[in-house]
Amino acid sequence: MGLLTKQQVKAAQKAKRDAKNDKKRKINIRPVNLLILIVCEGEKTEPNYFEAIKKSRYTEVLEVQVKGEGRSTVSLVKKAIEIRDKGIKTYDRVWAVFDKDSFTDFNDAIKLAKKNKIHAAWSNESFELWYCLHFNYLNTGVSRSQYIDILEKEIRKRTNNKEYRYKKNDPNMYSLLKGIGNEDQAIKNAKKLEAAFEGDSNFENHNPCTMVYKLVEELNNPEIIFDRL
Repeated sequence: MGLLTKQQVKAAQKAKRDAKNDKKRKINIRPVNLLILIVCEGEKTEPNYFEAIKKSRYTEVLEVQVKGEGRSTVSLVKKAIEIRDKGIKTYDRVWAVFDKDSFTDFNDAIKLAKKNKIHAAWSNESFELWYCLHFNYLNTGVSRSQYIDILEKEIRKRTNNKEYRYKKNDPNMYSLLKGIGNEDQAIKNAKKLEAAFEGDSNFENHNPCTMVYKLVEELNNPEIIFDRL
């Protein structure tokens, strides 16, 4: 048998890699249909954002139900527990999405969520911090209104629309941020903020900080949930 040509060697190497990857994929395939419940503090802002992700990233192994409750902190977590425990469906993941704002039961809500195996995508001060992190790393705690000022400035600069005004319930925020922002950078920025407060169990002090990135990562890569179940 003669020597193989470079093209033949490359083809053989590719076939070997493909066979290995195919074997790995077969091992990783599990007969599970993931069902995720997201219960949000806001009735439209957060639900609109996560609904947009669902439509954009929908896969055959992922079903997402998003509910806007108009509740805050502890009462929201209790509602998430109620929906999970009394619902007809069995959820693989339940998330509660809420802000600190001026509420005094913020720590209690996080502790209640952890105790009842509810994942908390909380933000301190507000959900708009997650939006801002698509553009810059922010490590100074400011109010919701200041986050909106920062957000408007960045969007105006990148769209050249000097009249842009942030609308809290805008259903197009996800697509806008996807077009002119950087979601990967937002995740890195959020992780960096989280690391800055490592070891501090008083979550009211974690300002600014947001755990929204954890939920976004799972929606982007639902297969990673298999390893966490």
